[in-house]
Amino acid sequence: MENEELDVMIEELCNSKAEEFRLLGYEHVDGKEIWDCVNAKYAKTGQPELHQLVNDILSLKITQFMNFMTLSAFKGNPF
Repeated sequence: MENEELDVMIEELCNSKAEEFRLLGYEHVDGKEIWDCVNAKYAKTGQPELHQLVNDILSLKITQFMNFMTLSAFKGNPF
């Protein structure tokens, strides 16, 4: 697979997870925020294998996401 194809697939996974969160009542979640949350844990270690990345996106819980958003707000990062 080419990098462009992988980027599209990962973007679709993040959008799918954002849609799941919207169905749970969190209406303003988008795919970019999901990616930022998942990608933040790779800041020190670098990108993992593809299967780990997909697992991390699909297994992301709303509590993990909201903790990330809260910490981001405290750090002054805009949503």
